[in-house]
Amino acid sequence: MRALVTGGSGFVGTHLCGALLEAGHEVFSVDRQQGRSAARQLFGDLSDEASLRAALEEARPEVVFHLAAQAFVPLADREPVATYETNVVGTARLFAAIRAVCGQRPPRVLYLSSAEVYGARDSADYPLREELMPRPATPYAASKLGGEAVAAAATASHGIPAVVARGFNQIGPGQDARFAVPSFALRLAEIAAGAAPVLLVGNLEARRDFLDVRDSVRAYIELALHGRPGEVYNVCSGRPVTMKEVLLKLIALAQVPVEVREDPERLRPSDVPLFLGDASKLRAATGWAPRFTLEASLRDVLEEARERVAAVP
Repeated sequence: MRALVTGGSGFVGTHLCGALLEAGHEVFSVDRQQGRSAARQLFGDLSDEASLRAALEEARPEVVFHLAAQAFVPLADREPVATYETNVVGTARLFAAIRAVCGQRPPRVLYLSSAEVYGARDSADYPLREELMPRPATPYAASKLGGEAVAAAATASHGIPAVVARGFNQIGPGQDARFAVPSFALRLAEIAAGAAPVLLVGNLEARRDFLDVRDSVRAYIELALHGRPGEVYNVCSGRPVTMKEVLLKLIALAQVPVEVREDPERLRPSDVPLFLGDASKLRAATGWAPRFTLEASLRDVLEEARERVAAVP
């Protein structure tokens, strides 16, 4: 299979390209700049349709995984218009390029959306299922839902077989330290190396449905190959855990004394108190099941953080 991955040098993209290569597929990573992906790298920018067309011409993919996005929620809050431009209009440019280059034989497309589109719900709505009406509460969530609409329209109007995957909270090695779990791990590794034993946190009562990124990318590959075009699938563990529990597990793994302090700067007014999904539809379509435990994921995240700290002169 010839696969093209937009955002292939990002956190999820790197793992996805690695999984595809390990399975023997030919993989092209499309990014705005040279990255760490092991796949063959091509230039492509969601703000420039010509560059997307050129990448598609060279790759001639059978499957496109559209991961490239502005995915940091606080940045989306600060710069909503730029986020809509990248995540909605940029997605529209990609589908326009696919239509122009691939004509009557378009590739299958996997669009990576987010559980954020569900927003805050009543208790009766949990676990979250795909048939629930989305209620995006942040610019980031609205932008991902807009991308879903673009994908659905491309399938209905132009026959591009697009499948939507709603990813929940993904963790694992390689994640940007701006996100909560790797930031906790990095700070604990710094404390172990002699830094002041203080860790600043946001809302620790929020409950999240964490899934190891290595399990997530297996689901994305299965959905790209076997998901039904025009359909939406949750990709989640189905097990909620509070951020406090996650932090305590990391502290136990790190074995360092630490003072945990709440930082008002890290609190978000629109923070959804619970994300808990139902992956029944995904399992029925593909037979997928997660392999990594939360403890194993956290151990790997902490080990990477230790290596980063040790590498600093």
